[in-house]
Amino acid sequence: MKYNEAVFIGQQRSKKAQLKLFDYTGFAMLTYTVKKGESDKGFLPVGEELLVTKQIHENQMIIYLTDEDGFAKAQSKPLTIEEGNKRYAKILEDGIKEYSGQVKTI
Repeated sequence: MKYNEAVFIGQQRSKKAQLKLFDYTGFAMLTYTVKKGESDKGFLPVGEELLVTKQIHENQMIIYLTDEDGFAKAQSKPLTIEEGNKRYAKILEDGIKEYSGQVKTI
């Protein structure tokens, strides 16, 4: 796929994830929109699947909405661990599945 096509589709998918995460956290930043194609054959948009994961850095948590390959489409601002856990639990409760691999983020 050509880069500009992948970007267009990827931006739509990431923007949707950003708006969804905003509903839970009050802030969400767009991250990846494209990724390398298999065997370095062009570019692909981030995947359609919407999964959630989190990372803890010292005393703060960042929540990510990712695709099936772990590419972060959107991320929250740093939250306290307590607040992050509440919001993360709500996301899971609402049916978004957890991503358990390594998150790829900027």
